Amino acid sequence: MLHTITLVLATITTGLIAGLFYGFTICVMLALRQAGDRTFIEVMQRINTSIQNGWFALAFLGAPVFAVIAMVAELRSGNGIALEVAAGFALYVLQLVITFGVNIPLNNRLDAAGSPDGIADPAAVRRGFEPRWVRWNTIRGLVTLASFACLSWGLLSA
Repeated sequence: MLHTITLVLATITTGLIAGLFYGFTICVMLALRQAGDRTFIEVMQRINTSIQNGWFALAFLGAPVFAVIAMVAELRSGNGIALEVAAGFALYVLQLVITFGVNIPLNNRLDAAGSPDGIADPAAVRRGFEPRWVRWNTIRGLVTLASFACLSWGLLSA
């Protein structure tokens, strides 16, 4: 029972994060592409601040925690670990590596540039951020979607 409950929670939270990355890829960044440099910087800085909240943390950090608990519960039941759940967990960890290795450092660098009104060359700041951030957000979105698919398959197998 614990295995199933935590697997459902891992699947839901992973799906929420995959959906967040998807929304950025297909909507937010496309809309911001049309914005001026100062507006782009200001909006991304505001997003970087506002996303740091408990609801985001619950899904973002809850997903791997719930997946590990599901795997441990499955091991204790004597059935071994479902490969789908282990693959979903591994893919989510890869997403964390991308996020902490690429996207967050880019966010921090953008925040360190200061207020958009005080930036001497906002176009250069944007060029140093946007292409790489968008590329890696799309990659981590696809990785998280694959994680979600694996966990969903694990639920079907449970």
